[in-house]
Amino acid sequence: MGSKLLAAVRKTNNIRLKNKMIISIVIVVFIPVLLVGIILTASYRQNVLDQATQQTMNNVDKIKKHVTDIVRMPIEISNKMQVDDRLSNLVNSRYETKFDMVTAYWDFRYFRDYVQLYKEIYNIRFYTDLPMKMSNWDFLNADESVKNSDWYQEALDKSSSSISWLYITDETKENRPYLSLIRRIDFPLHRSYGVLVINMDQDELNGILSEEPFDTMIFDAKGLIVAAKQPQWVGRNIDSMNFAKDLSDKPAGAYEFNYEGKPSKIVVEEVVPPYSRNGLKVVSVFTIDSIVNDANRVSRLGFTIIAASLTIAFVLIYFTSSFLSRRLLLLNKVLNKVSMGNLHVKSDVDGNDEIGALSKQFNHMLASIRSLMEEVRESHIQKNLLELRQRDIKLKMMASQINPHFLFNALESIRMKAFLKGDAEISNVVHLLGKLMRRSIEIGDRKITLQEELDIVRCYLELQKFRFDDERLTYKLHLDHLAKRVEIPPLIIQPLVENAVVHGLEEVEERGNVIIDTRVESDRVVITVEDNGCGIPENKLREIERSFQDMEDAEEHRIGLRNVHQRLILTYGEGFGLKLECPPGSGTRITFSIPLGGNLHV
Repeated sequence: MGSKLLAAVRKTNNIRLKNKMIISIVIVVFIPVLLVGIILTASYRQNVLDQATQQTMNNVDKIKKHVTDIVRMPIEISNKMQVDDRLSNLVNSRYETKFDMVTAYWDFRYFRDYVQLYKEIYNIRFYTDLPMKMSNWDFLNADESVKNSDWYQEALDKSSSSISWLYITDETKENRPYLSLIRRIDFPLHRSYGVLVINMDQDELNGILSEEPFDTMIFDAKGLIVAAKQPQWVGRNIDSMNFAKDLSDKPAGAYEFNYEGKPSKIVVEEVVPPYSRNGLKVVSVFTIDSIVNDANRVSRLGFTIIAASLTIAFVLIYFTSSFLSRRLLLLNKVLNKVSMGNLHVKSDVDGNDEIGALSKQFNHMLASIRSLMEEVRESHIQKNLLELRQRDIKLKMMASQINPHFLFNALESIRMKAFLKGDAEISNVVHLLGKLMRRSIEIGDRKITLQEELDIVRCYLELQKFRFDDERLTYKLHLDHLAKRVEIPPLIIQPLVENAVVHGLEEVEERGNVIIDTRVESDRVVITVEDNGCGIPENKLREIERSFQDMEDAEEHRIGLRNVHQRLILTYGEGFGLKLECPPGSGTRITFSIPLGGNLHV
């Protein structure tokens, strides 16, 4: 296996450089890019389609819940009517006078009250075979057309505990059809019965579907559409629609159909209300092209860009390889002449790339070959001198280097000596100096907590107090407990404190005070460094503020303040820089803030 691979690699040595580059670009770039593009496009398209299907299923499930809520009240009303003695007495009583009968029917207002109370109910009527001496729009004698209707016969054949949901006409409402609850009501004491019909409000049903993003409908057990996003579909039979002629027998789930000649997805969900022997079906349909159209457009744009890029790359590779091959052939001809003993030739290959540099070096070699020995000797001399200089520099560097651990150990030894001799102040100062130096060296570029930064500031101020005295320099340091773990760039506050001590208290002979305050305000940590020194004149203050935008290190600028300001701006963005205040006769106050979460601007 290894020998065959080696033989195949050797065969590539016989291929011209131009052809090698073209083959390489095809294998390494063209094929992988095309494969990745095809895989990503297919994955993206399928993901978009799956998300749309899942969203549609969620929407259909919401519709199911809304429909269940709407039909709940008609079911409760029918349950009440099943055991309502007032309805039984009204229908089965014999009245002595017509006035008594009219009064009894007028006093029974429950049907009208239910219609007024519940917006999902459009009408309620009751059919009976009993010979009623009068009928109104609420109580009707079942005529022959009603008795011969499928829904009426089906209601009589079933028990009173069984509810049907069908799309039937209402003769009391100009024979317009409505989705209706149909239920047989038995009166056992009188050995009679009737059929209760409760019409659902069409606007309420259509309103459930009006906001759906795709074509959605609800149809009953006979396939009649009872509600739809497109109102013109209401009343049509589902079998008359080409895309959904087989839906009446489909269980709940998602299916693929042809909708208006286009591949589509259809989501079916069943709604079976309580006590019902049949239910409703919710259907939502969307074309696959409408969902993946954006994905296809992005894919086409991506393939166009990829094709254009690959074409440009191929053209550039072809011309570049041809140009390189031609220059190498010219150089090869010159080398052939030199191999024949002609040392007076000259390469005409120009340019500053590797081939051009090789050509120049070749010409230089030929021009200098007669003085080669002298140049070699001088080269050896220069090499020896360089080695001597390097050794000298190395010795000087080694002599100038101090091991930080040695320095820390030395300071610790001095501290212990002072402590043992009873000089606690010198011991503490040396300890603070060592701690400050160690922290400054070990920080590096990492971010530190606000508590660590203020620890460095405390060490610095204690050292300054040692230099002066307690009467000339005092300080107050407050750290909000909510901001202890907030991370900030290192050495942000210490330069401000140093500026306050060195410049602010420069002319203060006694009672110099520096206050460092940190507090959490809303989503920021506000940090203030304040001194009671001489302050900054107005013109000097404006000059310092202008220097914050200056990138050059001019001597007249407060470089420490400018560096802190620019570090804050680069880290957290505009609005997080330093703000200087110098009220007359009250020192200097420097304020800045950082996000409470330590979010970076870049």
